Parts: sequence; structure tokens; C-alpha cells
Amino acid sequence: MKTIRRFIYREVVTSVAFVTFAFLALFFFFDLVDELRWINNNYKLMHALLFVALSIPQHLYELLPITVLIGTIFVMARLAQTSEFTIMRTSGLGPWRALSTLLILGAAFVAFTFVVGDYIAPVSEKAAQLIKARRFGQITTGVTGAWLKERQADHSFAVNVRALDTNAEMRNVRIFEFDSKGYAASTIVAERGKFDAANDAWVLENVKRSVFTRGSNDDMRVVRTEEPSFHWQTRITASMVAAAVLKPDKMSTLELFQYIRHLQANGQTTQRYAIEFWRKVFYPLSCLVMIVLSLPFAYLHFRSGGIAGYVFGGVMAGISFFLLNNVFGFAGNLQNWSPMLTAAAPGLIYSILSLAAFGWLVLRR
Repeated sequence: MKTIRRFIYREVVTSVAFVTFAFLALFFFFDLVDELRWINNNYKLMHALLFVALSIPQHLYELLPITVLIGTIFVMARLAQTSEFTIMRTSGLGPWRALSTLLILGAAFVAFTFVVGDYIAPVSEKAAQLIKARRFGQITTGVTGAWLKERQADHSFAVNVRALDTNAEMRNVRIFEFDSKGYAASTIVAERGKFDAANDAWVLENVKRSVFTRGSNDDMRVVRTEEPSFHWQTRITASMVAAAVLKPDKMSTLELFQYIRHLQANGQTTQRYAIEFWRKVFYPLSCLVMIVLSLPFAYLHFRSGGIAGYVFGGVMAGISFFLLNNVFGFAGNLQNWSPMLTAAAPGLIYSILSLAAFGWLVLRR
């Protein structure tokens, strides 16, 4: 039985690796074509190639459940067509043993997907963004940059960081302070800002500060000052600013969790980030679902050349899972659904389908 397991593992891993490589090559080509439009005197072809190469881990993370499904379907269908799986069944490989064999392999794919998505892809994505920042000058999001909020005692702060440069310094920082009644208490505008993690502060440079005070008759006084440097005490860390600049799907699970806690502490909505957090948790587990979904193909009867149709069906099933995952993500944000259920729903739907297929095509035999 160990020989049979090693044979199945080798065939599946080889097939999945081949399918994954083919998809990544395709994505690499299209990404490179898209990057060519940005080439200029500062951003050359070698920079575009490096940027696209550093984007591969993110594509790998997104593709793994799909390629696991396609690769495993191909192996199961080929074993059924050549009657090798029939020989394995007569040698004692029953349905439950076959399922447990694939589940062990699926667990390895789950671990690999988690490592790629949580440790490799976020680092490579930040490195890719850094390449563009060095060539184009900064990393920014949208027209107005990133917005954050913090509460200190009975005062609240709205913080706007227009961009991050290559040295992880902030550019065009604006800080709006409001008192307990919601009135403006002060504004700070700085050209640049650095993180001072040791003292829980930001070191702002070329600062223009306006302090608003109310008199007894509700008259407003404004005191404007200009300072070369100003220390602003805050619990907003560099990772939180980076999280606001980067897209949620480019962040690691830990970064998402810390950023969600910061948003909750300051009374901000966390729906978008909470959904992405739970998607990070559940997405690797979809490899298990996909590998179970492929097992019934080993119990089908194939004519010569009939594998291609089933592999195409596997491609369609994988694409439909990817689309369903995105649809639930958008719908969850719009309808304010439970983040955990929103992220888990596609996997649950495909789990039911895979178990139904396993029961109908395998156990009833």
C-alpha cells in the first residue's frame, strides 16, 4: 500500500506542478505585456521583468486550489482510463483508503498554500511595489492617499498620508484633531514624516500647525506656527500605514488581524478587512475540497481520448470557484454579511458538491 501511495503522490504532485507552471507562465506573459506600457528612461525592461517576477507568488497563491483540482483530475482520469486504478482497487485500495490518501496530500497542499499566501506573497508584493516606488518616486493609493483614524482620550484624529516613499517615509501628511464636541482643535500639515517606533511617535518635518481655541463668546482664535520638526505621539505604526496603502489581499493574516483591531479600537468599519482576513484563513483549505472533488473521476469509465473533456470540466469548476469566491466577497461587503460566513461559503458549497459526488459515484458502487 505504501508503494501505491507513493505512486499516487508522485503522479499528482508532478501533474499539479506542470499545470501550475503553465498557468504562471501565462500570467507572467500577460503581466509583462501590461507592464511594457510603463517603460521609460527610469523604468526599464529589467525593472518590469523583476516586478512581474515578484508578482508570481501572489498568482501562485491564487491559482493553487485551481491547479490542484485540474492536476488531480487529470491523474485520476488517466488512472481510470488505463485501468491502473482498477488494479489498485483489487489490491485493496478501497474508497475510504483512497480518500484518506488524497486528504493527506491535500493537507500538504494546504500547508504550502498557507506559507505562500502568508509569508512569501506579502513580502514579494511589497518588494515589487518598492521597485515601482524607486522608479516612479512613491507608493500611493487613489487620489487622496490613505486615511486613518485614532482616538486619544476624548480627542479624535483623522490622519491622511498621501504616499510612502522608498525609505518607508511618509509624504504630504495631514492630521486633523477634533475635541470631545466634534469641533476642530488643530491641524498639522507636514511635507514628510518618519516613524519613531521606540517612542510611539511620528517625527514630522517642515510642519505648518494651526491651533483653534474658542473664547467665552464662542469666538474662534487661530494660532498658526511653522516648525522644522514636530513629534506627534500616536499608536499608528508603520505597518498600519502600509496596510492602509496596500490592498487587503496583499497583506498577511497577522497584518490584517492587527489592522482590524486598530480599526475596531477607533470605531471604524472593519467589514472589508474582516472578510479578507477570513478568506486568508479559509482559502488554503479549499485545496482539500478540490482534491476530494477530483476523486470520483477515478471511478468513471473513459473512452480513448475522453480525458480532455473532463480536464476541461475541471478547469471550468476551478474558474467557477474563483469567481464564486470573488462574488461572495463583493456581496458580503455590500450587504454587510457575516465576514466569517462570507469567506467560508464558497468552500462550504464546493465541499457539499464534492461529498455528494463522492457518495454518488464512489460509495454507491
